[in-house]
Amino acid sequence: MRSSRPSVGLVCDHRRIGKHPFHMASEEYIAALRDGAGALPLLIPALDPPLAPADILARMDGLLLSGAASDVSPRLYGGGAPRKGVPLDERRDSTAVPLLQRAIEAGKPVLCICRGFQEFNVALGGTLHREVHEVPGRFDHREKGTALDEQYGPAHTVTVAEGGLLARIVPRRSFKVNSLHGQGIDKLAPPLFADAAAPDGQIEAVSMPRAKGFLLGVQWHPEWRWAENEISRAIFAAFGEAIG
Repeated sequence: MRSSRPSVGLVCDHRRIGKHPFHMASEEYIAALRDGAGALPLLIPALDPPLAPADILARMDGLLLSGAASDVSPRLYGGGAPRKGVPLDERRDSTAVPLLQRAIEAGKPVLCICRGFQEFNVALGGTLHREVHEVPGRFDHREKGTALDEQYGPAHTVTVAEGGLLARIVPRRSFKVNSLHGQGIDKLAPPLFADAAAPDGQIEAVSMPRAKGFLLGVQWHPEWRWAENEISRAIFAAFGEAIG
């Protein structure tokens, strides 16, 4: 019997705590899916070998790729050898990227946030700046301070471009967002449209004009206190409508 709520798969991070491996997802994404999108959140483990994308998508109405503390592996986009001390999660890469590609092909609604936004670009042939703050003319987009309210506080403005999915969802063409990322889009994947950008030109949101279904990626974190922010409410409501 089907749940009264549409189901959304949330890809887990793979972490080792002590001697044991765990598959983890932040409660903020889970709560935003349940309450903001009206979905039944279902966690997808990052196993080795990965679960088959077709098996996952047969049981899901939509997909969310979340942020994470790890970087997308540079091996996936020709970015060279990993840097020492930079956290990677290649288990998640191996699950998320093929799953995202298959979801796009199937026309499943997909929302990609932060690391997920970067996975979205890489999965379709784009590349990443490994450290945005090292690019001449770019801001330092990493989080500031130690308290969560500081780290997730408004950091800079984004300007929304006409013609993309984000412009059809949000009520304003300029608003402030938080910023907690080191990586960022370098070469935009050919099928994608740059829906929004920061004042330094860094791409902050993307969509896919020829997508069969809802497909949106944002670099900031709308899940953080989503109910208090009209832009976040609009994003999760639109995703909920797409999966409903």
